[in-house]
Amino acid sequence: MKKLGRGLGAILEDVEAGYLKSIPNKGIQEIEINKIKTNPYQPRKHFDEESIKELANSIKKHGLMQPIIVIENNDEYILVAGERRLRAIKSLGENKIKAIVSDISLKDLREYALIENIQREDLNALEIASSLKALIDEFGFTHEELAKNIGKSRAYISNMLRLLNLPEKVKEKLAQNKISYGHAKILLGLDNEQIDKTLKRIEEDNLSVRETENLIKTYKKSENKKNENDEIKEEILELALKLKKLGIKVEIGKDFLKMKFKNETDLEKIREFLNKLN
Repeated sequence: MKKLGRGLGAILEDVEAGYLKSIPNKGIQEIEINKIKTNPYQPRKHFDEESIKELANSIKKHGLMQPIIVIENNDEYILVAGERRLRAIKSLGENKIKAIVSDISLKDLREYALIENIQREDLNALEIASSLKALIDEFGFTHEELAKNIGKSRAYISNMLRLLNLPEKVKEKLAQNKISYGHAKILLGLDNEQIDKTLKRIEEDNLSVRETENLIKTYKKSENKKNENDEIKEEILELALKLKKLGIKVEIGKDFLKMKFKNETDLEKIREFLNKLN
C-alpha cells in the first residue's frame, strides 16, 4: 500500500511556505504559459473569478510571491500546483510565469493533485470529500491511514465522506457556496420534504448553522407529537372495538370517542365497562 509520508505533505507545505530546498526539482524557471497544460486530475471544479481577480491585482502590485509547480512532459509542462496563480497571471496578459520544474513522476501526478487540494483551506467541502474518496478508492487507504497522512482526524474523514451521500440538490448548493459545510452536515438524515423546506429557509432567511439546527429540532418535535397522536388514536380505536362487541354504538375521531346508548341496558353496559378500566 502506498504511503504519503514526508514526501507528499512536506513538498506542498514547503512550496506554500516558500522553502524550496527539500523539493526534488530542477530549480525555478520562467516558462511560457502557452506550454502549460492544466492537471487532468485536478479535482477542483469551481474557481471564484472574483478571488482570482483579487489575486491578479496582488500579483500585479507585488509580483508572484510563490512559483507554481509543474512537471515536464515531452515539450510541454503539466501543472501540479498553483492553478489559481496560473489563471491570475493569464488574466494579466503575461506570456511567462515563474515555476518550479519538479521531478515528480507523471504516474504520481493524481495523488499530488488530490493532496494539494485537500491541504488548502479555500476549497469547498464537496471538492475535498471527492478528493478523499479518490485517494481511498485508488490508493487503498483506510480512513485511519488517510487521516494520519494528511494530518486530520478520523472523524473528519468520515464526516467529509458522508457529504457525498447528500442529494444532488444539496451538493449543488454546497458547490456554489450557497450553503456551508456546517449546513450540509446537519441536512444528512432529513427526508426530501424537510431538505427542501430547510434549503428554502436557509436562503430566504440567511439562517446560520445554529439557527438551522434549531429549525430541524422543530421538525423532530413535530414528528414526536405526531407519533404521540398516532398512539392515542390506536388506543381510542381499541376502546371503540371493545364497546362495539358489547353492542354499544361508537363514533370516533382524531381526538374523541363518542358512545351512544338507546336504553338503560346499554347505559349499564357502559358503566360496567368504564368501571373495569379503573
